Amino acid sequence: MKLEKGSKLVMIGDSITDCGRNRPVGDGFNALGSGYVAIVNAMLQSGYPELGIRVINMGISGNTVLDLKDRWYSDVLELKPDWLSIMIGINDVWRQFDTPFQTEKHVDIDTYERELRSLVRQMKPDLKGLVLMTPFYIEPNRDDAMRARMDAYGAVVKRIADEEGTILVDTQAAFEPVLKHLYPAALCWDRVHPSMPGHMVLAKAFLRGIGYERD
Repeated sequence: MKLEKGSKLVMIGDSITDCGRNRPVGDGFNALGSGYVAIVNAMLQSGYPELGIRVINMGISGNTVLDLKDRWYSDVLELKPDWLSIMIGINDVWRQFDTPFQTEKHVDIDTYERELRSLVRQMKPDLKGLVLMTPFYIEPNRDDAMRARMDAYGAVVKRIADEEGTILVDTQAAFEPVLKHLYPAALCWDRVHPSMPGHMVLAKAFLRGIGYERD
């Protein structure tokens, strides 16, 4: 397991991370929402209780990478994490499809890469570890317009993770085996917000990324 004893893990992102977590800081008993962050915390506490790992949820529904940039000081820097997980990009893509004429809400791929890379570089010197999770779209058809765009943004995350030396969690790839057997609506109603099985897929992918080994 890559996380050391006493590590503080901050997980930041959009609604997929948020999942009803406590405000202003998702920290403590029943404070982590009802999604993959809560599952990760439960698995770490039950599987590695001797390590005393503290998980904090700082997801906010509707966020893009620009929103993360705006709240970075209060929601990341001031928390002084040892480990940081970032999953952002779904809204950066989705707004281009569900509000196509409200272009002020769109985050083009070049801006996305520039701002995400900047946040990563800003944090790396102060962290013991950084995890980048790709955005995803729960749609098996790679020719679907939004799936194709999401894959392009996911490729940006993969490139940043490779070039900046961070851990990569490919969430889209994690969904692929499940989607061979289940229709997308069985995992989420809008192909974006997962049901509990979908959140379990995300949690398991994250735990594999950090080297979780216990039963």
